[in-house]
Amino acid sequence: MKTLYNIFPEKKQIIKTQIPKEKIIIDYRERNSLVASELVSFGFQVEFKELKVADYIVKDVAIERKTVFDFITSMKNKRLINQLEEIQQYKNRLLVIEGVNEQELYPEKNGVNPNAVRGFLLSILLKYNVPIIFTQDYKDTAKFIKVIANKREKQASLNAKKKSLNKKEQLQFIIEGFPGIGPITAKKLLKKFKTIKNIINADGEELKEILGKKSEIFKRIIDENY
Repeated sequence: MKTLYNIFPEKKQIIKTQIPKEKIIIDYRERNSLVASELVSFGFQVEFKELKVADYIVKDVAIERKTVFDFITSMKNKRLINQLEEIQQYKNRLLVIEGVNEQELYPEKNGVNPNAVRGFLLSILLKYNVPIIFTQDYKDTAKFIKVIANKREKQASLNAKKKSLNKKEQLQFIIEGFPGIGPITAKKLLKKFKTIKNIINADGEELKEILGKKSEIFKRIIDENY
């Protein structure tokens, strides 16, 4: 009887190893965001931290996320300007404006001039050098972040710091904490009364010259018990 030899090599079993997904650092204030849950559904690891600057850190990219409503509000109260200045600490940075299919970006209501919005968008691009991405909704935002996470290689530093305010800005920041008081009104109060103590001790009629009906709310909060 002849011995038959198997001249064909045996098939090697190919074992597929799953490459772990990139970790995305998210500011803890975004914990309830549907964007975060969508990223988890994509298989990403997410870690919530207190980020001094930006809402998402994806490798070496810092992302500030605003819904259309948030964008308009933070444009009006100037908060976004501080955030744009702070995010300059990152070489790669993005502003995501989310929900353009759900809300009007150029509202003519609430005293917002559409051209003021357009001008501010141009300022973000030209003055602050921050690219803008417009997304349809939270799912679209998460898909953009997914693409960034899959393409980028470096890891960004988490040591970015909040912009330190000078003395005038600190005073204005405190006064702007009262309901209905924006940057312009805060400056008027400080120019007239010079110190926060003088503003608090001012009588209702003096405050009414600047605050109008809001002076009653202002005085009520000052006298409120904790």
